[in-house]
Amino acid sequence: MFSTFLRRPVFAIVISVVILFLGGLAIYTLPISQFPEISPPMVIVRASYPGASAKVLTESVLIPLEQAVNGVPGMKYMTSDATSAGECNIQIVFNLGTSPDQAVVNINTRIAQVLNRLPLLVQR
Repeated sequence: MFSTFLRRPVFAIVISVVILFLGGLAIYTLPISQFPEISPPMVIVRASYPGASAKVLTESVLIPLEQAVNGVPGMKYMTSDATSAGECNIQIVFNLGTSPDQAVVNINTRIAQVLNRLPLLVQR
């Protein structure tokens, strides 16, 4: 077989190009289900405090909410941000396999425990 390729180099190049073409075609025609996009369960908590600066919002709203949410079962990590427009977001990412519905219930329970400690103008 190798002697055929040595005697006919153009044939060997054509076969190589055909194999490369079929490989490239196969990559683009594979069904997406072969490579599913797995995103972890995530809960986003939004709050607004009209007229508050980012510093006031962080101290009076974000820190109490983060402390309440921290340690929820199945939580992987949490990120938060505050804007100067008086709005804040807390994004809680959970481990794979955590039920999203149960995660929302756990977060709502934890937040309900600290709502009375937040300023009156805070909207959730």
